[in-house]
Amino acid sequence: MRFLTQPTTDLTYSDVFLVPSRSTVSSRLDVDLSSGDGTGTTIPLIVANMTAVSGKRMAETVARRGGMAILPQDIPLDVLRSVTSWVKQRDSLFETPLLMRSSDIVIDALHLMGKRSHNAVVVVDGHDFMGVVRGADCEGADRFASLASVMRSNVLTLESAPFDEIRTQADAGELDFAAAKAQTDAALRSAFAVLDSAGADYAPVLRAGEVVGVLTRLGALRSTIYRPAQDDSGHLRLGVAVGINGDVAGKAAALLDHGVDALVVDTAHGHQEKMLAALRGVRLLGPSVPVVAGNVVSAAGVHDLVEAGADIIKVGVGPGAMCTTRMMTAVGRPQFSAVLECSAAAAELGAHVWADGGVRYPRDVALALAAGASQVMIGSWFAGTYESPGDLHLDATGRQFKESFGMASARAVANRSSGDAAFERARKGLFEEGISTSKMYLDPARPGVEDLLDMITAGLRSSFSYTGASSLAEFRQRAIVGVQSAAGYEEGRPLQQSW
Repeated sequence: MRFLTQPTTDLTYSDVFLVPSRSTVSSRLDVDLSSGDGTGTTIPLIVANMTAVSGKRMAETVARRGGMAILPQDIPLDVLRSVTSWVKQRDSLFETPLLMRSSDIVIDALHLMGKRSHNAVVVVDGHDFMGVVRGADCEGADRFASLASVMRSNVLTLESAPFDEIRTQADAGELDFAAAKAQTDAALRSAFAVLDSAGADYAPVLRAGEVVGVLTRLGALRSTIYRPAQDDSGHLRLGVAVGINGDVAGKAAALLDHGVDALVVDTAHGHQEKMLAALRGVRLLGPSVPVVAGNVVSAAGVHDLVEAGADIIKVGVGPGAMCTTRMMTAVGRPQFSAVLECSAAAAELGAHVWADGGVRYPRDVALALAAGASQVMIGSWFAGTYESPGDLHLDATGRQFKESFGMASARAVANRSSGDAAFERARKGLFEEGISTSKMYLDPARPGVEDLLDMITAGLRSSFSYTGASSLAEFRQRAIVGVQSAAGYEEGRPLQQSW
């Protein structure tokens, strides 16, 4: 990356823009968005380890599209073991169905539907298919009526056999990756055609009458564009965060035994002795997965964390939507300059950085990657989606939202210190650097995390093609960045109505 003119101040994403260059990239689909930092992701997006954002449904959905979620540090180990196992068992192609019995009631189905973009549950007897209940089927129904009374049994279903045959041949070595991908894409096109001709946007996938997943028209399309983030055994990837207090190495060892794909040693101020000690303890375990540590905003912080054992450094202090650190403490740094300096320092040491926080638009993600990040972490932007862990709420106007909160807020501190004595909990509650509750509205046009992934990766692919880059490494090398005024930034914003 190079500047048109050298800046004289630190910069954030809104302060800069990308200049188009001569390009030989003929199609945005030819662009490779793989991160190359050892995490195995095929798009450079990481779901931040925030309690209101990252859970099992978010983890499986994002990994199916090539990213990776980091589960928060304040989840008990037995729950982490269960969630990790659950995510690893999810199908890399078919979406996980919401299964209910015919004797279950409408109100419970309505509550579960808010966890999936397809707004439907599959009714089963054991695992055998019986029917489907959509949100529209429940309109006007008694909330305590059984699903049998609203279920539709005469609905379109798809068979898993064409996909099973391709997987069997690939596992036996009869198909290489390219051939398996081509045949899978052909099967997905056929499935899309069946759905389209039937006027359906959703169908359960059956194997010998048993429900093994669901496929949507959008899902079929997406699976021809995205490649899932999978481990060597073909299972979906996910990471887990640990703090720097207590038996950090013991918790990390347990997580490695559970099969996590990245360890994130996480604290708000990563450039401190407790972090360095925790990192050294984790490195002594000899983990075969990337060790991530942060957060820092300087080359010195990167150097010390890499020396202590980190493979990847999390960069960002104060740019997050839920973070009040800069207003409370004056500590932090504009994110574009922080990523730029830290990525250069990391590259000299053979390490990588994740840009953590401060992205509001796809342009910000592109700029973070141009500055040298191998991944961009997204938190609050993903909180307002079906897949985030929170429950759906309606405001006074009927708009859907979920609650989000910062991981240094009083609410998060209370959750982490629930096992402490009352006096200690009360004292810790006096110190907070984050918002305890915020309404994150679902975008009616993009209510699911996959909708946001589509928007972000579409922007990235265009950014790459404008700069003439077909890979992340080329993008960093070819990017030309200019500095702009607030008026320049405003000029680039679309008008929602005429002036």
